[in-house]
Order: sequence, then structure tokens, then C-alpha cells
Amino acid sequence: MPVTGGSGEEGAADGAAGGGGGSAATGALRRTLTFRDLLVYGLLFIAPMAPVGIFGALQATSHGAVTLVYLVATVAMAFTAFSYAQMVRVAPRAGSVYTYARVGLGEGAGFVAGWMAMLDYLLIPAVAYLFSGIALHALVPSVHPWVWTALAVAVTTLLNLSGVRTAARAGFAVLAMEIVVLAVFVVSAVVELIAHGAPRGWAEPLTGEGGFSAGAVLAAVSVAVLSYLGFDAIASFAEEAGGGEDGRGPGGPDRVARAVLSCLVVAGVLFAVQTYLAALLMPVSAAELAARPAEQGAAFYATADSAVGRWLQDLVAVSKAVGAAFAALAGQAAAGRLLFAMARDRRLPGAMSKVDAGSGVPRRALLGAALVTLVAAVGAARRDDGLAQLSSIVNVGALTAFGLLHASVIGWFWVRGRRGRPPLGRSGGLVGRTGELGGRSGELVGRTGELGGGPPSVLRHAVVPLLGLAVVVAVVVEASATAQLVGGVWLVAGLVVLAVQHGGRARAGGMRG
Repeated sequence: MPVTGGSGEEGAADGAAGGGGGSAATGALRRTLTFRDLLVYGLLFIAPMAPVGIFGALQATSHGAVTLVYLVATVAMAFTAFSYAQMVRVAPRAGSVYTYARVGLGEGAGFVAGWMAMLDYLLIPAVAYLFSGIALHALVPSVHPWVWTALAVAVTTLLNLSGVRTAARAGFAVLAMEIVVLAVFVVSAVVELIAHGAPRGWAEPLTGEGGFSAGAVLAAVSVAVLSYLGFDAIASFAEEAGGGEDGRGPGGPDRVARAVLSCLVVAGVLFAVQTYLAALLMPVSAAELAARPAEQGAAFYATADSAVGRWLQDLVAVSKAVGAAFAALAGQAAAGRLLFAMARDRRLPGAMSKVDAGSGVPRRALLGAALVTLVAAVGAARRDDGLAQLSSIVNVGALTAFGLLHASVIGWFWVRGRRGRPPLGRSGGLVGRTGELGGRSGELVGRTGELGGGPPSVLRHAVVPLLGLAVVVAVVVEASATAQLVGGVWLVAGLVVLAVQHGGRARAGGMRG
């Protein structure tokens, strides 16, 4: 499956993607993203106030230990973030887990990882767009949710098409607004607690009401980890992270690795602080909330209203409405890079491998991602149960891809890398110092033929990925039956596509022979 032989814009994208610099003249992805830009994309996709929507459900499930749930979830997802940091140094290219699984496990596993990640990279933005449409409809009831949803898709797609730096600047402004709103909530909550005290014990958000229950906490953790989905999107921008001449060094993959880890830590702190304060101020107990499931979705808003005032509830609601649309912007951008990388390797239609010479973004891949999310989001917005249906099928794809990521760390550092296997072989191998496209099968990642990522470590490249894999399996087992079914059907469809592609290439090889 060689990438060489492309022509025109596509060939330029292939050749420059491995190299460090990228320019509009060659039609390559541009290395312009700073550490701040990468962190903004990750936090936008996650959303600083992500716990707002599921706070009530987690509070009820964990028997009141919601803050402990998020602390444990942060540690659990840290294994995945660490594995991303390892593999982005090995294979600093667009495509994220698709590229890493190709490197560590082989072409087939890489396709499966990309195929499964594609499901969530396309549907999670659709959920975010729909949430934004519903929230804006609540503020302006005369406009139907599907209209707001379609408008959100259009605005964010135009921003993504205008260039990665433009989208990052707009995202930074929205992220700053979300952080300010969160800060207003934190300050208001602290003032309320100082003035009137807490309705419950100060340690209850960590220990639970009426005694600690490990089973209840772990059950809630399996849901809470889904709040973190999105930090991995940072790795999709590996070819656009500013770096040295060869795209490596502290400004390239190391910058991406730091951004992935930093995003998770920042999100974990923000989640823990807001859930701790909200749990202290809740007007009802966790047991009462568990007995009233219909009230769980609005529990955070109800807490803000009762403890501080309606103005804070409305402020949080507006922030969530705008923030959700821009979370979708980051997700759409990541989806576009995944489609671009898979198309560049002939796993998807080659038209999506082209990079716009003016904006430096994979325009066709972005438009393809936008079309799918538009159809899914608007279709769901026109149904009364659309949000519930769409929400029930996301996440399993990304979790499956996470599992393959952890396996890739083990596969590369303990098997393929030690054998001297080229990270991407003949199909678009990575570059060394020269900046040449790795069409030669013996070219390795790193400098002067050194294996990417350095020598294997039992802790970093065996213990951590195995623990991360265990977390992923546990969460998938706890997923809804609908999510498991959709994920299984999507996986089977991907295996069929893979088999067809393999058969076609085998026949083509036989004809050439």
C-alpha cells in the first residue's frame, strides 16, 4: 500500500507531511500550532464544565462521592494519556491512534483503530452540536433546535476551513469565556459557603454519604471517564505542532506529548473543584437524587439556582450552549485530520487526502466530517428522543481505539521496534533528519536511524499500558447495550472493508507479478 506515486496536491501533502516545515506552496499541513493552541483544542473538546450535565447522575450513583469519582477517573485516564505521549514521540503524524496502531501492531490493526476512532470523532461532535441547539432553543424558543444545530455546524465548519490558527484563536476566546464562567461559579460558591456554611460534611464529596462504597464509586467512574474523551484529539495535530527544522525536538512531538498530559491534569483539577463545591451546596441528598432520576440531569443547574441565584444558573447554561458548539469545532477538526491521514494511506477515498494550499487544512476531509455530523445532529434534533439515542451510541469506538493504543505501546517497544521494523514501512514512513518521505522500508523514526521512543521500559511500556487496557475493558463492559451493539456492528463493518481492501490489493499485486 505505497503512498508514493501520488500526483499534484496529494503528492505534495504526502511528501511534506513527514517533513518538518509544510507550506501553503506545497499544499502541506502547516507547523504553526503552539503549546497553548494544542491545549486549547484539547480543553475545548473536553469542555471545562463537562461534569455539569452528568453531575446529578454521578452524585446519585456514587452515593455522594462525586469528587472522588473524578479524582479516580483522572488517574484512570492518565494511563491512556501517558500512552499517547509515548507514541506521539514514535510517530509524530496526523491520524493519532490510527497511526500509532499501524506503527505498533501493523496495517490491519491500524485500520481498525482508525475505523473505531472515526465513529466517535464523527458522533461526539454531533452530540455537542445537538446539545448546543437544544440549549439555544431554550433561550430562544421561537427557533427550532434543528435550526440552531445546523447554524452551529455551519459557523464552526467555516472557522475550521479558514485555517487551524484562526480556529485556535476563536477557540481560545470561547475557552476563556468558559473559564471565566467557571471562576464566577467557584467564587460565588465559596462566598456562599463562607457566609452560610455547607449543608453537609466537608469531606462527603470524597467519602460519600453514610459511608464509603467502593462499588458505587467504581460504577460512577466508568461513566465519569467519558467526560475526558477529547484530550486525545490533541495528538491529531502532530503534523501541525510547531517544531524545529525536522519537526521533532521540544517544539514538535514533545510539545504534543506535554499538551496531552497537561490537558488531562487541568481538566481533572477543574472537574474536581466544581463537583466538590456543587456537592457541598446541593439542596438534596444523593439518596433523594437517586430516587428522582428525572431531576438528575438538571441537578447542577438547580444547585446554582438554589445556592446563589437564577442569574448564575442562566450564565452557566449560556456558557454550556456556546461551549458545546466549540467543543464540536475541536472534534470536527480532529475528525478531519483522521480522515485525511487514512485517505493519504489509501484507506479512504484519496480526495480527502488533499490539503488546501491557501488555508493549509485538509478541506475535503473537514467537509466530509462536517456533512456526517450535520446529518446526525440535525436528524437527532428533529426527534424527541434524539439526544438520548445519539448519546447512547458514542464512546465505545474511542474506547476500543484506546485499547489498541495501549497494545501499540507494547507492540512497538517490545516487538516491532526491537526488530528494527520501520514505523510506517512503505506506506508513508516517517522521516529522519533529511526530511524525505519514508518510502524506503528500512527508514526508522528518530535521528540517524535510532528507534523512535528510545529503549523499552517495564514501567512505561508494559505496566502503564496494561493498566490502561484494563481500565478501557472495564468501561466498555459497563457501557450500555445499545452502545455495545452499535460498536460491534461498526467493528464488523470495518473488518469487512479491511478484507475487501486486502483482497483488492492482493489481486493487484498478483497482476503486477
